[in-house]
Amino acid sequence: MNVTVIDTLVEAFGLTQQWLFETLVQPVVFGLGGASILVDAYNATGWLLVGLLQLIVIVGVFGSLQRWRPIQAVTDRAAVRTDVVYTLVHQLGLFRLVLFFAVDPLWETLWGWLAVQGVTGWQLDTLIAPLWPGMTDTALASFLAYLVVFDLVNYLIHRGQHQFGWWWALHAVHHSQRQMTMWTDNRNHLLDSLIVDVLIVQIGHAIGVAPGQFVAVVALSQLVENLSHANVRLRFGWLGERLLVSPHFHRIHHSLGLGHESRGKGTLGGHNFSVLLPVWDMLFGTARFEGRPGDTATGIRDQLPEEGGRDYGRGFWAQQRLGVLRLLGRA
Repeated sequence: MNVTVIDTLVEAFGLTQQWLFETLVQPVVFGLGGASILVDAYNATGWLLVGLLQLIVIVGVFGSLQRWRPIQAVTDRAAVRTDVVYTLVHQLGLFRLVLFFAVDPLWETLWGWLAVQGVTGWQLDTLIAPLWPGMTDTALASFLAYLVVFDLVNYLIHRGQHQFGWWWALHAVHHSQRQMTMWTDNRNHLLDSLIVDVLIVQIGHAIGVAPGQFVAVVALSQLVENLSHANVRLRFGWLGERLLVSPHFHRIHHSLGLGHESRGKGTLGGHNFSVLLPVWDMLFGTARFEGRPGDTATGIRDQLPEEGGRDYGRGFWAQQRLGVLRLLGRA
């Protein structure tokens, strides 16, 4: 993909965002008396459009893959429907809307104060430009650099979710799904999602990522995560498995006795934390390519009847409530 193709895609996205904003969002904002937030509403429209495009890919492409070669029979459709709720909450911008009103103003205030103090972060673009002296537009180089940086950050965050007991109490919501499908990626406790969002946004601001680049990096990462959670018997071959996280590679992470609980019941840690690039697991010694995750159930060991049958909740709100109780040591 060259710069011309990227420019074309960016232009097409911008035109679609403008149409969606003028046709749907702007009338609603004006009707609610929110003329003062039109710029923010326009940016929110971009996230909404990205979410809609992701849903099209999830249903059309990943759904077809799941029907083609499912790795396990889906016997608990209610559990999958709960994951669909999580996906809609995130992909349609409902979670980000809450962040916009409740959290984002705090960051704007913080960044403004830091700027007054002379702390402005650094621009990753300025470090990349000298590496591409023959390019008049470094959009592709910048995008790839941001992709690598954020993927490393996501790997470290994921390690933290499995390393610290208080964080695992929240992240366990994600791993409690025993019918893992393409919808499972967004199955996260809202507090867990808030923590991750805060860290990612701060890193993005610190390295000076442009809003458009940030949206593209997040969208691509999420799509790969949707695929890696898909209920499909799919491997990328010896080399491919080491270049991009596959459903096989990530299912090992979710599998009982193979991934996050490989060292025994109640032991934090595990394998295969990477989101996009398995190289991070390979560099930090957490990669595991062997194993047959299709023959092993996903979930958390203490969910099993013989291990106590711990309740992680069936519906959205039950899972959120029990996550808070686990955080407080009451469940």
